[in-house]
Amino acid sequence: MSHPASETADFKVVDSRLMMKLFYGFAAVALMSVAISLAGKWFGQTVAMGGNTTDTTLHEIVIGNNVIVAPANAIRFDRARRDGLAARLDLYLRYPQMEGYSLAARGDFDRTGPGKNIIFLSFEEQLMSRDMSGRFAPIYSTLIVKPGTSGPAGLTSYEFSEKSGYLNETLAVAERPGATPFVARCLAGPGAAQSLAPCERDILVGERLSLTYRFPKELLADWKELDAAVAAKAATMLKTGGSPLR
Repeated sequence: MSHPASETADFKVVDSRLMMKLFYGFAAVALMSVAISLAGKWFGQTVAMGGNTTDTTLHEIVIGNNVIVAPANAIRFDRARRDGLAARLDLYLRYPQMEGYSLAARGDFDRTGPGKNIIFLSFEEQLMSRDMSGRFAPIYSTLIVKPGTSGPAGLTSYEFSEKSGYLNETLAVAERPGATPFVARCLAGPGAAQSLAPCERDILVGERLSLTYRFPKELLADWKELDAAVAAKAATMLKTGGSPLR
């Protein structure tokens, strides 16, 4: 059947307009798909990182007369990843590398890896005149039940007395020739099993600054190397008084 010329022309115009609408429609759908895909990847990565960051930008945090220079990926909380004054700074590091969060080590930080090797460090102004080792003789030794139980690497584990105030905790002590003993408090019982870092020790660093670090109980057997690594890391990050920042 033949069509009048005018009808054929009108059909071509309508067909052309329809094709253009379809083209733009498919283009819009394609752009939306790309946008959703990119947004999904970004959101997925954000959720997976759970507040962690791989950013290694250095930040200078001032506590008292001390400046702590730390990379963003070692600073535990997002709100603290900035330069300026602070009352406290919380860090987390992978031991023995003593490095912050990275994609390669995310299993350790997210607790999906096989080992427990994340330590938590907190810098704040010194409140007590002695660190944990210095408090052993005048304080802790009067609060523990003797004799203790021998452990690895020269450690002795003591229970606290009921009136000590340290419920469900034990005290790990190791003698050090010519120095105060290594001392750490550890959670005991169900609390220890549920905690990523049930042991705690504090040392004095910088200018009237206290550094508390918490660590997995499994690392007690490595206490000499662990304590030395923490002190060495603190020394590299800490600038006091008139010392240059870099």
